[in-house]
Amino acid sequence: MTFDDLNLIEPILKALKEEGYTTPTPIQEQAIPHVIEGKDLLGVAQTGTGKTAAFTVPILQVLHRTAQLERHAPRAIRCLVLTPTRELAIQINESFGAYGRHLSQIRHTVIFGGVGQNPQVAALKRGVEVLIATPGRLLDLMNQGFVDLRQIEVFVLDEADRMLDMGFINDIKRILPKLPTKRQTLFFSATMPGQIQELASTILRPNPVRVAVTPVSSTADTVTQSVFLVENNDKPALLRHLLQDRAIKRVLVFTRTKHGADKVVKTLAANQIPAEAIHGNKSQNHRQRALSNFKAGTTRVLVATDIAARGIDVDELTHVINYEIPNEPETYVHRIGRTGRAGAFGTAFSFVEDEERAYLQDIQKLINRQIDQNDEHPFISPRIRPVLLHGNERIIRPKGPAGRPPRSGPGREGGRPGGSKGSGHSGGGQGRSGGSGTSSRSTTPAGNGQPDTSRRFGSGGARVQVGGNSGGDGRRRPSRGETGGSRRGSF
Repeated sequence: MTFDDLNLIEPILKALKEEGYTTPTPIQEQAIPHVIEGKDLLGVAQTGTGKTAAFTVPILQVLHRTAQLERHAPRAIRCLVLTPTRELAIQINESFGAYGRHLSQIRHTVIFGGVGQNPQVAALKRGVEVLIATPGRLLDLMNQGFVDLRQIEVFVLDEADRMLDMGFINDIKRILPKLPTKRQTLFFSATMPGQIQELASTILRPNPVRVAVTPVSSTADTVTQSVFLVENNDKPALLRHLLQDRAIKRVLVFTRTKHGADKVVKTLAANQIPAEAIHGNKSQNHRQRALSNFKAGTTRVLVATDIAARGIDVDELTHVINYEIPNEPETYVHRIGRTGRAGAFGTAFSFVEDEERAYLQDIQKLINRQIDQNDEHPFISPRIRPVLLHGNERIIRPKGPAGRPPRSGPGREGGRPGGSKGSGHSGGGQGRSGGSGTSSRSTTPAGNGQPDTSRRFGSGGARVQVGGNSGGDGRRRPSRGETGGSRRGSF
């Protein structure tokens, strides 16, 4: 199937072709026809599956069609997309711009906290049909009278489970009563815990269309993977050793924690290796500047946590280094999926200490692949045994914070730590892994096991040429204070 088979109007098809998109991803193929028909939709899909285009493309067509048939109040907001993070909001706004470039009557803008509101207010006053927003800033501007949601025709709640993780569900419940009851609603979440199912049942019409996409469980053939067995204390030296190779032109280094990311940057700086970190404790401006420098190539090394890295979508990323192995195997797939794109080859290095062998075992089982072991480095540890894909060893997962997913609570990523001065309630670069905004990508379609040599983008299906868009919620609520008194942290 191609996009030509989805009954899209010519201006949108033209924009998709200009972007280089030819083949829809499974979620796009399933969702677009239903959204065009005006049905409510419940989508279970991670960032990296093409979810963004699955709703932006048909929404543009729906708004274009209704604009031809109905009279609308001037400057009325007709579509609201609510997303948890700044980076995802920016990515979605860019997607509306890319796919709707030939629909000049449909204007769009994005609002998020952690930055001054005046430019955002000015855009709203000029009038927009599509508003992409993070919860905190939306509520702020609603309370100030700058946002009127009474004319909403389509409402999209994106990354609902991430909204729950970040403590935004109560804000969403404050926004929902401001929406008209007669509307089309699209609800997306990567997982469906009980609280998310309950929320979905309250905002969707009965019997919504349900679209589910299997989580990514395979890695791209264009990514060369290898494991370095190394003692924890030797990881900094191993990283410095690898970065001596100038073939590593642009590298994304992953750590599990914010503190770990800062520590890696500090260690590299002490050895005259410039690097920048992005995570939830960094201000909005710092994160955006660091990401811009990385995309432009002025920063060679970017160190990130998984939460903050969501939304990163960088072409020509040559290497991904798992400085710390993720404790969820799907996260590994999303991490390394950020390299080996646009017809290029990528490389993924993973540092594995003794306590991380259990995570490596989980990863190899998920991708059904024995990852090659690299012994050509001076820090190999004979004490750390290799992990065999088809071995019988039962490896016990470590206890403590490293052995479980992050918990909600003060000072933890994904929880609700106290805000820091300067960042207010700020949104991190998060989304479902991969990025959603950026997005992790697999060149192996589910089901047939055969590699797909066309390039698949998280926001637009298969791509046949180089290029594309890349895609935090800043939260600022003056009535609750600007600094440490806030309930939610700097994400």
